[in-house]
Amino acid sequence: MTKSRDRNFSRRTVLKAAGVTGLAASSGFVASNVYSPAVAGPAPKIRLAWTEVAACHSPLGFGVEKGIYAKHNLDVELFYQGASGQTLIQALATGKADAGAGLIGDWLKPLEQGFDVKLFVGSHGGCQRLLASQKSGIKDIAGIKGKTIASYDVVSPPKVAFQVTLAKAGIDPETDVTWKVVPFDLVGEAVNRGEADIAAHLDPWAYSIEKKFNFVKLADTQTGVYEGHTCCVLGANGPFFSANKDALRRLAEANIEVHEYTANHPDEVAKWYFETLKPAGLTQAELAEILGSLTYHNHPIGQPLVDQIQKTAEDLKLVKVLDSTTDPKAFAERVTVNLLA
Repeated sequence: MTKSRDRNFSRRTVLKAAGVTGLAASSGFVASNVYSPAVAGPAPKIRLAWTEVAACHSPLGFGVEKGIYAKHNLDVELFYQGASGQTLIQALATGKADAGAGLIGDWLKPLEQGFDVKLFVGSHGGCQRLLASQKSGIKDIAGIKGKTIASYDVVSPPKVAFQVTLAKAGIDPETDVTWKVVPFDLVGEAVNRGEADIAAHLDPWAYSIEKKFNFVKLADTQTGVYEGHTCCVLGANGPFFSANKDALRRLAEANIEVHEYTANHPDEVAKWYFETLKPAGLTQAELAEILGSLTYHNHPIGQPLVDQIQKTAEDLKLVKVLDSTTDPKAFAERVTVNLLA
């Protein structure tokens, strides 16, 4: 596709292409970096919550510094909400942030309970890993039965995600394995010391302990039962969405653009992340490898996002995170907003 054709893409055309295919790359508008929407009026301010220590969130900071959000006539201010999905919920509930990026597994239970947030675009897939120590002898999912799995919280997103993996493999995630809660920074150490057989963790920490201890990767959230899944989604405070629909539509566009750019230029985004945030224990090359391994082409919007939320709701019902009476289809339609409508 030529640059001259890229320039003719309207905002709605780009969003529609992303919504139908899930791949903004098909439009070619990011690689040329020439798409510039014509938006009149002053740039509205959006306070966007992110987890700066999570490598998978680096496109958000990169997008602000490189002017990608400003190109869409948005004044985006990043709000560091901490490393927990619960603090993201609190940031939106208390008005400290207007929108935020979070794992689907962190969003859905509060939304089921009535939390007023609308999900409107996906960011990427695949930032959680299930890792076995070499001495455990475990080589595949079937070998997990009867073993102990370490994670950092009783309801950590990796625990919930891999409970689904186990359940779909015929292993009862409550009775056929033992879950051990350890401090966030000691998940790998606990497994390496033999206090548990398996680690369930988030990137970049999961990547680090896999490399450091030569663990065996048994599963992740972009292959197997998670093939084609989106793991991270942007949501907006309900009242803010009602009053700022056009701004959030443009935020969705910018989100698609910056993540597609990351998919095509992981080295550049990793360099920014490394030099700006100076993450401990990771080299720039390792960060580039992490970013290059994530499915940054996967950012559904519109009906594909509704379908993703419904699928995840079905999975969370399977492992008893969501109530047995919740209708996944009706729930997904209630908590998402179709920006293509």
